[in-house]
Amino acid sequence: MSDIFHEVDEELRAERAKRLLLRYGGWLIAAALAVIAATGAYEYRQWRQRQADEKLAAIYLEAMHAATATPPDSKRATEGFATVIAEGGAQGRAGYRDLASLQQAALEAAAGHLPAAITIWDRLASAPDTPPLLARLAALLSVQHQLDSGDPAMLASRVAALETADDPYRPLASEMRALLDLRLGKKGEAKQILTTLSRDEAAPPGLRQRAGAVLIELGG
Repeated sequence: MSDIFHEVDEELRAERAKRLLLRYGGWLIAAALAVIAATGAYEYRQWRQRQADEKLAAIYLEAMHAATATPPDSKRATEGFATVIAEGGAQGRAGYRDLASLQQAALEAAAGHLPAAITIWDRLASAPDTPPLLARLAALLSVQHQLDSGDPAMLASRVAALETADDPYRPLASEMRALLDLRLGKKGEAKQILTTLSRDEAAPPGLRQRAGAVLIELGG
Protein backbone atom coordinates (compact mmCIF):
# COMPACT_ATOMS: atom_id res chain seq x y z
CA MET A 1 0.00 0.00 0.00
CA SER A 2 2.81 2.42 0.79
CA ASP A 3 4.12 2.07 -2.79
CA ILE A 4 0.73 3.06 -4.18
CA PHE A 5 0.54 6.15 -1.96
CA HIS A 6 4.10 7.01 -2.98
CA GLU A 7 3.23 6.78 -6.67
CA VAL A 8 0.08 8.90 -6.16
CA ASP A 9 2.14 11.50 -4.29
CA GLU A 10 4.70 11.63 -7.10
CA GLU A 11 1.94 12.07 -9.67
CA LEU A 12 0.39 14.88 -7.64
CA ARG A 13 3.75 16.67 -7.37
CA ALA A 14 4.32 16.24 -11.09
CA GLU A 15 0.86 17.63 -11.85
CA ARG A 16 1.44 20.64 -9.57
CA ALA A 17 4.80 21.26 -11.24
CA LYS A 18 3.17 21.06 -14.65
CA ARG A 19 0.48 23.57 -13.65
CA LEU A 20 3.14 25.94 -12.20
CA LEU A 21 5.18 25.67 -15.36
CA LEU A 22 2.15 26.41 -17.52
CA ARG A 23 1.26 29.35 -15.27
CA TYR A 24 4.68 30.94 -14.84
CA GLY A 25 6.75 29.32 -17.57
CA GLY A 26 6.26 32.24 -19.95
CA TRP A 27 7.55 34.70 -17.36
CA LEU A 28 10.52 32.50 -16.53
CA ILE A 29 11.45 32.17 -20.19
CA ALA A 30 11.06 35.91 -20.69
CA ALA A 31 13.29 36.61 -17.67
CA ALA A 32 15.92 34.19 -18.93
CA LEU A 33 15.84 35.78 -22.37
CA ALA A 34 16.19 39.23 -20.78
CA VAL A 35 19.29 38.10 -18.88
CA ILE A 36 20.76 36.61 -22.05
CA ALA A 37 19.98 39.79 -24.00
CA ALA A 38 21.52 42.02 -21.32
CA THR A 39 24.66 39.88 -21.21
CA GLY A 40 24.89 39.93 -24.98
CA ALA A 41 24.43 43.71 -25.07
CA TYR A 42 27.15 44.18 -22.45
CA GLU A 43 29.57 41.94 -24.36
CA TYR A 44 28.74 43.78 -27.57
CA ARG A 45 29.44 47.15 -25.94
CA GLN A 46 32.74 45.83 -24.60
CA TRP A 47 33.66 44.56 -28.05
CA ARG A 48 32.77 47.90 -29.64
CA GLN A 49 34.87 49.73 -27.04
CA ARG A 50 37.83 47.47 -27.73
CA GLN A 51 37.39 48.05 -31.46
CA ALA A 52 37.26 51.82 -30.93
CA ASP A 53 40.35 51.74 -28.69
CA GLU A 54 42.28 49.70 -31.24
CA LYS A 55 41.27 52.06 -34.04
CA LEU A 56 42.33 55.17 -32.11
CA ALA A 57 45.59 53.50 -31.07
CA ALA A 58 46.36 52.61 -34.68
CA ILE A 59 45.69 56.17 -35.88
CA TYR A 60 47.77 57.62 -33.04
CA LEU A 61 50.73 55.32 -33.74
CA GLU A 62 50.55 56.06 -37.46
CA ALA A 63 50.60 59.79 -36.71
CA MET A 64 53.57 59.30 -34.36
CA HIS A 65 55.46 57.43 -37.08
CA ALA A 66 54.75 60.27 -39.50
CA ALA A 67 55.92 62.86 -36.96
CA THR A 68 59.17 61.05 -36.20
CA ALA A 69 59.99 59.96 -39.76
CA THR A 70 63.07 61.25 -41.58
CA PRO A 71 62.05 63.67 -42.89
CA PRO A 72 58.87 64.14 -40.82
CA ASP A 73 55.55 64.05 -42.61
CA SER A 74 54.02 66.89 -40.61
CA LYS A 75 50.84 67.07 -42.69
CA ARG A 76 49.97 63.40 -42.20
CA ALA A 77 50.93 63.58 -38.53
CA THR A 78 48.78 66.67 -37.94
CA GLU A 79 45.80 65.09 -39.68
CA GLY A 80 46.20 61.89 -37.66
CA PHE A 81 46.41 63.68 -34.33
CA ALA A 82 43.43 65.86 -35.26
CA THR A 83 41.41 62.70 -35.98
CA VAL A 84 42.37 61.17 -32.62
CA ILE A 85 41.46 64.39 -30.80
CA ALA A 86 38.07 64.59 -32.49
CA GLU A 87 37.14 60.91 -32.18
CA GLY A 88 38.67 60.54 -28.72
CA GLY A 89 36.62 63.47 -27.45
CA ALA A 90 33.40 62.21 -29.05
CA GLN A 91 33.88 58.68 -27.69
CA GLY A 92 34.98 59.71 -24.20
CA ARG A 93 38.55 58.51 -24.79
CA ALA A 94 40.21 61.42 -22.98
CA GLY A 95 43.57 59.65 -22.70
CA TYR A 96 44.05 59.36 -26.45
CA ARG A 97 42.66 62.85 -26.98
CA ASP A 98 45.06 64.46 -24.49
CA LEU A 99 48.14 62.62 -25.74
CA ALA A 100 47.30 63.59 -29.30
CA SER A 101 46.82 67.19 -28.17
CA LEU A 102 50.31 67.22 -26.65
CA GLN A 103 51.78 65.89 -29.89
CA GLN A 104 49.80 68.39 -31.92
CA ALA A 105 51.15 71.24 -29.77
CA ALA A 106 54.70 69.97 -30.27
CA LEU A 107 54.19 69.97 -34.05
CA GLU A 108 52.81 73.51 -33.95
CA ALA A 109 55.79 74.70 -31.91
CA ALA A 110 58.27 72.96 -34.23
CA ALA A 111 56.63 74.63 -37.21
CA GLY A 112 57.04 78.04 -35.60
CA HIS A 113 53.35 78.40 -34.73
CA LEU A 114 54.00 79.12 -31.06
CA PRO A 115 50.70 80.90 -30.24
CA ALA A 116 48.75 77.87 -31.50
CA ALA A 117 50.93 75.52 -29.42
CA ILE A 118 50.54 77.68 -26.31
CA THR A 119 46.77 77.69 -26.79
CA ILE A 120 46.73 73.88 -26.78
CA TRP A 121 49.01 73.60 -23.72
CA ASP A 122 47.00 76.16 -21.77
CA ARG A 123 43.74 74.41 -22.65
CA LEU A 124 45.11 71.09 -21.41
CA ALA A 125 46.49 72.71 -18.26
CA SER A 126 43.15 74.27 -17.33
CA ALA A 127 40.67 71.59 -18.49
CA PRO A 128 38.98 69.95 -15.48
CA ASP A 129 39.12 66.46 -17.03
CA THR A 130 42.85 66.51 -17.82
CA PRO A 131 44.78 64.12 -15.53
CA PRO A 132 46.75 66.16 -12.93
CA LEU A 133 50.22 65.05 -14.05
CA LEU A 134 49.46 65.75 -17.70
CA ALA A 135 47.89 69.12 -16.81
CA ARG A 136 51.05 70.15 -14.92
CA LEU A 137 53.24 68.99 -17.81
CA ALA A 138 51.19 71.09 -20.23
CA ALA A 139 51.52 74.12 -17.94
CA LEU A 140 55.27 73.57 -17.73
CA LEU A 141 55.62 73.32 -21.51
CA SER A 142 53.60 76.50 -21.95
CA VAL A 143 55.85 78.40 -19.55
CA GLN A 144 59.02 76.90 -21.03
CA HIS A 145 58.17 78.18 -24.51
CA GLN A 146 57.44 81.68 -23.20
CA LEU A 147 60.53 82.17 -21.03
CA ASP A 148 62.04 84.68 -23.46
CA SER A 149 58.87 86.42 -24.57
CA GLY A 150 56.07 86.08 -22.02
CA ASP A 151 55.29 88.32 -19.07
CA PRO A 152 57.84 87.15 -16.45
CA ALA A 153 55.67 88.00 -13.45
CA MET A 154 52.71 86.04 -14.84
CA LEU A 155 54.93 83.11 -15.77
CA ALA A 156 56.57 83.12 -12.34
CA SER A 157 53.17 82.82 -10.67
CA ARG A 158 52.34 79.82 -12.85
CA VAL A 159 55.68 78.19 -12.07
CA ALA A 160 55.18 78.70 -8.34
CA ALA A 161 52.13 76.43 -8.46
CA LEU A 162 54.38 73.60 -9.71
CA GLU A 163 57.04 73.95 -7.03
CA THR A 164 55.31 71.96 -4.31
CA ALA A 165 57.49 69.39 -2.56
CA ASP A 166 55.68 66.33 -3.97
CA ASP A 167 55.41 67.58 -7.56
CA PRO A 168 57.57 65.47 -9.92
CA TYR A 169 58.14 68.57 -12.05
CA ARG A 170 59.39 70.68 -9.14
CA PRO A 171 63.09 70.74 -10.20
CA LEU A 172 62.18 71.83 -13.74
CA ALA A 173 59.81 74.46 -12.38
CA SER A 174 62.55 75.77 -10.07
CA GLU A 175 64.98 75.99 -12.99
CA MET A 176 62.45 78.03 -14.94
CA ARG A 177 61.89 80.33 -11.97
CA ALA A 178 65.65 80.96 -11.81
CA LEU A 179 65.64 81.90 -15.51
CA LEU A 180 62.67 84.19 -14.98
CA ASP A 181 64.46 85.84 -12.05
CA LEU A 182 67.41 86.52 -14.35
CA ARG A 183 65.03 88.19 -16.82
CA LEU A 184 63.73 90.35 -13.99
CA GLY A 185 67.24 91.27 -12.93
CA LYS A 186 67.07 89.25 -9.72
CA LYS A 187 70.52 87.73 -10.04
CA GLY A 188 70.89 86.94 -6.33
CA GLU A 189 67.57 85.07 -6.18
CA ALA A 190 68.45 83.16 -9.35
CA LYS A 191 71.84 82.11 -7.97
CA GLN A 192 70.23 80.90 -4.76
CA ILE A 193 67.75 78.71 -6.68
CA LEU A 194 70.47 77.35 -8.96
CA THR A 195 72.74 76.55 -6.01
CA THR A 196 69.95 74.57 -4.37
CA LEU A 197 69.22 72.76 -7.64
CA SER A 198 72.87 71.88 -8.23
CA ARG A 199 72.88 70.06 -4.89
CA ASP A 200 69.41 68.53 -5.11
CA GLU A 201 69.76 64.74 -5.28
CA ALA A 202 66.11 64.47 -6.29
CA ALA A 203 66.73 66.53 -9.43
CA PRO A 204 67.75 64.79 -12.68
CA PRO A 205 71.56 64.73 -13.19
CA GLY A 206 71.34 66.76 -16.39
CA LEU A 207 69.40 69.49 -14.62
CA ARG A 208 71.93 69.63 -11.77
CA GLN A 209 74.73 69.98 -14.32
CA ARG A 210 72.89 72.80 -16.11
CA ALA A 211 72.34 74.60 -12.84
CA GLY A 212 76.05 74.31 -12.01
CA ALA A 213 77.07 75.57 -15.46
CA VAL A 214 74.80 78.61 -15.21
CA LEU A 215 76.16 79.33 -11.73
CA ILE A 216 79.69 79.37 -13.16
CA GLU A 217 78.57 81.81 -15.84
CA LEU A 218 77.05 84.01 -13.13
CA GLY A 219 80.29 83.98 -11.18
CA GLY A 220 79.47 81.22 -8.72
